[in-house]
Amino acid sequence: MSRAAERLRLLINHLDRPPATITAPPTSAQAFSYGPPQRLRYTDDTDLLSPDQRLFYEKNGFVLIKNLVSDEDIDRFRKEFERICRREVKIPGMVVMRDVAIVKSEFVPDQKAVSKLQDFQEDPELFRYCSLPQILKYVECFTGPNIMAMHTMLINKPPDAGKKTSRHPMHQDLHYFPFRPADRIVCSWTAMERVDRKNGCLVVLPETHASTLREHDYPQWEGGVNKMYHGVRDYDPTLPRVHLEMEKGDTVFFHPLLIHGSGMNQTKGFRKAISCHYASADCYYIDVKGTTQENIEKEVKEIATKKYDLDDEITFKDTWAFKARLVQGERTSL
Repeated sequence: MSRAAERLRLLINHLDRPPATITAPPTSAQAFSYGPPQRLRYTDDTDLLSPDQRLFYEKNGFVLIKNLVSDEDIDRFRKEFERICRREVKIPGMVVMRDVAIVKSEFVPDQKAVSKLQDFQEDPELFRYCSLPQILKYVECFTGPNIMAMHTMLINKPPDAGKKTSRHPMHQDLHYFPFRPADRIVCSWTAMERVDRKNGCLVVLPETHASTLREHDYPQWEGGVNKMYHGVRDYDPTLPRVHLEMEKGDTVFFHPLLIHGSGMNQTKGFRKAISCHYASADCYYIDVKGTTQENIEKEVKEIATKKYDLDDEITFKDTWAFKARLVQGERTSL
């Protein structure tokens, strides 16, 4: 444990939470100088995250936990995914997405045609992921004890068909969310097999979680872009990036303002991951009219109206409220 982290641990033990306070990090291995106290903004002290991990998330906006989800659980999620792709089971409300390049070539009624499942809250087997005790223990560090599962995904990134459509543009998840505050929202993203640069691992821009929500839109990619894959406008590709290579069962937790995406899958196999966005049940819905989120609000409402044969009175809030599920504590607001 670093000297700064040890000092943080001692301070936390002597202070009431929240908030905890930390001092400036050491300037060298031998000499330490401490400035004015600094509040820990993004995590609560639950005695789970180490001081080093809390400091890392505070600075970078993400933290990677190794081997958090068992092989047994992941294999069960994989089998359920295959059942869905073979149409052996139909889940109400779930969205089945396909890569634009694969859709345009041919229809294959198995997992090779499906690039993503969204909104699997009505599937008891897949939704088990969102309630895993080892996941929720970490989620509580970011959201507090009252936890809502807001958005679920199983990503099956296909081998790129030559048009680079297996990429996911760099984006901020908060662009899609009409609820706040952002600091009480977190994503858990678990690798279902080894993920690396070859098969399109996550790419993050450290420290961008401390910025504001940027404008998003569809990138102008020659090969096309998948539905709902918005990206940050005027993204600067020269910014320093971190590629999160992970083993099966590793889980990364990250802030909704962290700019992230993923590269092409340059292998012949599919790259699978399962994820859930959580929010404190104390969060609240906002009106996004007049903000940079108006374009996604319009698109989501159009899809929901068509899918469920509803009138145009459905709201952006409605599309989120109906799929939100309490997974721990009390449903106090959302």
